[in-house]
Amino acid sequence: MNLLGIIEEISKADPEFEDRINPRRAAIKNITSFGSKVAVAALPFAFSTLFKKAYGQTATPSVNDVLNYALKLEYLEAAFYNAGVASTLAFSSTEKAYLVSIQGHENAHVAFLKSVLGANAVAQTTQGTNGAYDFTGGYNTTTNTVTGTGPFTTVLTSVDTYLAVAQAFEDTGVRAYKGQAGNLLGNQVVLTAALNIHSVEARHAAAVRELRRKRGASTTKPWISGANDTGITAVNDNYKGEDNVIQGGVDITTLSAVSGSTSTRIATEAFDEALSMTEVVNLVKIFGVK
Repeated sequence: MNLLGIIEEISKADPEFEDRINPRRAAIKNITSFGSKVAVAALPFAFSTLFKKAYGQTATPSVNDVLNYALKLEYLEAAFYNAGVASTLAFSSTEKAYLVSIQGHENAHVAFLKSVLGANAVAQTTQGTNGAYDFTGGYNTTTNTVTGTGPFTTVLTSVDTYLAVAQAFEDTGVRAYKGQAGNLLGNQVVLTAALNIHSVEARHAAAVRELRRKRGASTTKPWISGANDTGITAVNDNYKGEDNVIQGGVDITTLSAVSGSTSTRIATEAFDEALSMTEVVNLVKIFGVK
């Protein structure tokens, strides 16, 4: 039985097969070096185990599923910044410069993800109403229509509202990418790219938070502090879990910092919390993401 030859044939039919079995492939290869009798006896068992590990967890999203999920979020963000930059919103020169940079990044993310997915990329026209989003957060998921009557009705007429929505998008994007890291462990190239985007989204979030702080949101920090530090009730769910003080089974507030115990504020700020795909999809569907 030429197990490695069979793997090659399977890989032709399923391009993601090697991503699923690495680094198990090296372990299987080592089995064949123990001797022909041992190898022949062990291969059927090893082959069965290999398939169970490669295909047994059917609930785990495929790499394409994760990338299309990311692409949908990037479509939303790119469209949001395209609309903001093209609007008549009275941004200061500094604010406009920041947003133009973020706009470029988000459009680059879209182009990158589409290039990786190729023919498997979901089309933007499948999102919202033929690709048009409801940035007010009032998208009607039943009739698939943009109502413009959501909680952020002034998103394209008020700079403060626009930046508040931008902050929610960026903070959610950071948590969304982190939530999918585990599903990309089998593909180091894609995982590296996703983590690179994750870090950029984090810088976007810090930049937008700084812009809001300069406009008067005095309690806004460059990072998330607690369950929701935006002051906007409508996005409370976007920060669900950010008040977590338990990390690796340890209550961080019981650990000594500079003096005494760690405050709850520092404990929640010191760790980044992930959001699942289901949670994020439920959060962004009000803007038209499907």
